[in-house]
Amino acid sequence: MEELFVTYLKERLPLVERALADAADEPLADGAVSDDLVRYLYAPLRRFTASGGKRVRPVLALLGAESVGGRAEDALSCAVAVELFQSAALIHDDIADEGELRRGEPCLHRVEGTGLAINAGDLALTQVFEVILRDETLPADRRLRALSELVRMERHTLEGQALDLGWVRDARWDVTSEDYLYMVTSKTSWYSAAVPLYVGALVGGGSEEAARGLLEVGLTAGVAFQLADDLLNLVGDARAQGKDFRSDITEGKRTLAVVWALEHLDAASREELVALLGSSATDPTELARAVELIGQGGGIEHCRTLAGQMAERAKEGATGLAEAGHITVEARDLLLSMSDFFVERAS
Repeated sequence: MEELFVTYLKERLPLVERALADAADEPLADGAVSDDLVRYLYAPLRRFTASGGKRVRPVLALLGAESVGGRAEDALSCAVAVELFQSAALIHDDIADEGELRRGEPCLHRVEGTGLAINAGDLALTQVFEVILRDETLPADRRLRALSELVRMERHTLEGQALDLGWVRDARWDVTSEDYLYMVTSKTSWYSAAVPLYVGALVGGGSEEAARGLLEVGLTAGVAFQLADDLLNLVGDARAQGKDFRSDITEGKRTLAVVWALEHLDAASREELVALLGSSATDPTELARAVELIGQGGGIEHCRTLAGQMAERAKEGATGLAEAGHITVEARDLLLSMSDFFVERAS
């Protein structure tokens, strides 16, 4: 079933790539200083954004518009805005995590320096708003609504990131499964699936019921997406992931698998796992032992089970929207396929 969504991604990708290329900004200044601005600001962001992968998030904005009978083109500015926010989030995230590689290449702050990388990420955040404001194909009320929802998306993401980073900084191991799910919904679901579908439906002329229904589908599917990502980092293909494999353990991240295991291990095993997670371990034997302990605590199986449940909930939501006439049957099928695509990567 996931092939349907993969095909849709491939078909819509050229549309998104053209829109991203057209949206690339130029310096406000003229003359010789303009060349420096390109070198230090505009070109680094352009290169980073151009290196994106499948463009799932912007394509979901197009799907949101088409789901309610609009055109994919109606949501192109929203699609570009979402991808620019993704660029900003990844650039800043890599700095916060002291990352080395992104998409198989050195992180932007490793190439350009931390200061210029932060500035490039800030430019991307500015362009999130500029690209919507410049879209005169959208009525003013739809532009304003899209901007307000993108601002809300950014706030949710920042809150989630604050929890994720703060728990690590303060060596917090009292985080509960419920805490994790709140964090990951805020940090990942809002911008990875929910708001792209939501704003796409709004600018595509959908009803409030349709848009909010798609928001809920995206929130649950987005959690499934992140849970699958967490599983891949622990038990996925080591060769395909390279240096990133099991990096969540090295960084001591409070993933659901870890949190669940800590809630269910005996005292001695819990203490051993906490020690491994707090040691910035990189030795393959230590990483493997941490994964073994997480498995003993039921974390891996629980993570896999909940990802499947969240995907099923998203499917039920999409089916209900179609039955109520809020979205098309074709959109329902694509959303069902999307849900499979999100979780089957880790199966």
